[in-house]
Amino acid sequence: MSTVEIDADRCVGGGQCVLAAPDLFDQDETDGTVILLRQPEAGEDADAVQAERVCPARAIHVVP
Repeated sequence: MSTVEIDADRCVGGGQCVLAAPDLFDQDETDGTVILLRQPEAGEDADAVQAERVCPARAIHVVP
């Protein structure tokens, strides 16, 4: 299982993480920055990695 780290200061509010893994990520209603809802459970690592890949600001890091 992996751990997800968020750098909210880098986030540009693109929302790609939410599209890739809506069970793991959301966006702040005020400024659109990423919110980590919870750490991935077994079997969700691929979703977290996909969110990391599509993040235009590289604000998501998946650590094995």
